[in-house]
Amino acid sequence: MSSSRSRSRRSGSSGISEDQINDLVSKLQALIPESSSRNNDRVSAAKVLQDTCNYIRSLQEEVEDLSEKLAELLSTMTSDQAEIIRSLLM
Repeated sequence: MSSSRSRSRRSGSSGISEDQINDLVSKLQALIPESSSRNNDRVSAAKVLQDTCNYIRSLQEEVEDLSEKLAELLSTMTSDQAEIIRSLLM
């Protein structure tokens, strides 16, 4: 089987070609700060996925920290002030 055929063959039963997977991994790499800041264009899909998982974890931690800070801030406000802030966030 030629290399172009092997690249375009379907991956398992998902119906997605290897070329499509490579394109999606490249797009994902561009979205992740740690991956997109690398100079070398060729990074393994596994590394891009690992970077993605790490980035999502860091975003989750940041959301938790900000939620705690917001809760502390709201607890120092009057109920009217807190309600205004809550309505802006929804």
